[in-house]
Amino acid sequence: MKHTPLPLAARVVLGGLMLSAPLLQAQKFEGLAMTPPMGWNSWNTFETNISEELVEDVARVMIESGMLEAGYNYIVLDDGWMAMERGEDGNLIPHPEKFPNGMKALADHLHDLGFKFGLYNCAGSLTCGGYPGSQGHEFQDARLYASIGVDYLKYDWCSHGTRDAIEAYTTMSRALKAAGRPVVFSVCEWGQNEPWKWAGDIAHLWRTTGDIIDCWDCNERWSNGVKKILDMQMSLQDDHNGLGIYAGPDHWNDPDMMEVGNPGLTVAESRAHFSLWCVLAAPLIAGNDVRNMSEEIRQILTNKEAIAVDQDPLGKQGFRFFQSPEKEIWIRELSGGDWAVCVLNASNERLATTVDWSHVGLVTGTQDYTIRDLWLHQELGSTHDEPELSRILEPHDVILVRLSPAK
Repeated sequence: MKHTPLPLAARVVLGGLMLSAPLLQAQKFEGLAMTPPMGWNSWNTFETNISEELVEDVARVMIESGMLEAGYNYIVLDDGWMAMERGEDGNLIPHPEKFPNGMKALADHLHDLGFKFGLYNCAGSLTCGGYPGSQGHEFQDARLYASIGVDYLKYDWCSHGTRDAIEAYTTMSRALKAAGRPVVFSVCEWGQNEPWKWAGDIAHLWRTTGDIIDCWDCNERWSNGVKKILDMQMSLQDDHNGLGIYAGPDHWNDPDMMEVGNPGLTVAESRAHFSLWCVLAAPLIAGNDVRNMSEEIRQILTNKEAIAVDQDPLGKQGFRFFQSPEKEIWIRELSGGDWAVCVLNASNERLATTVDWSHVGLVTGTQDYTIRDLWLHQELGSTHDEPELSRILEPHDVILVRLSPAK
């Protein structure tokens, strides 16, 4: 379904005219994603098996569980929401059996509940599920999205043939802007054309890899487990600027939607997955069946102290500071002089896992930090009084702390 990546073209053809890529740059709706977007997407659990009833149930549970109050305000329908053919006027049609009342009624309902509404399409002739893509219909589709009340568009990269990625995504960005309704634009071309280098002016977030699946360290065709996706983020790291050279307020690297709570992960792995996505300043888009999640998973997804790390207004993406077969240390600079530190038991064994603050390099000279454990919700003293932190962790579990300058 996915194609061999094409070379990144410096020039593209649009409407029979040769235009340089910079001339095609569209100005996105600025300021819509000053912190990484948060919400829920249907794909990881339901793929194309979605319906109006499912969405209404998900919205209800997201309110009851505290997810909306915690910040998960986008509900995004992925592939399969439309009919298999466009209408006679060329417009996309909601699938009549799945969405008998249409998308406008559903969007209005979600807006009334306090959510924002998102849809999916694709830059190719067909979506990844074989439904009508947007190629050649970008401006028409953008006008339809505006009339429905769409707030977020995830835009995929299947069936694109020889199309150039910069042209494809710039065209849709221009179409959304022309339609006039502010839309968060999510580029989903799997990192094949290094969108972190060119998409900042046209999109709010862009996928850095292929798809994620609910396992820790596996791969399946073009999909990869959480740890493999995590490792792939290091290819974006600059020696001097960490990962922050490509990400920040209103322009985010996206390591894909979360698998937190899905059956292929242990609770410890879900906690680590969530913690590390927060350190990466990744969009927090849940992908589990929230209607059937355990209390442990609900507490992970609604941990406001961890979410505050992800949503930190400085917007600086974290990076891996240390790696060994048994342990990884990830750190992230936060606003106000704070730091987030995540220590991962990278082994497959239950181990005592330790972090030495002087090793991390944050505690030097007379600088002292208070230590706040974000999963235990406890103060752990200061780096002066507790020069190291050690805990026995289950395989692939984490310690996540926030260091704040001592008064």
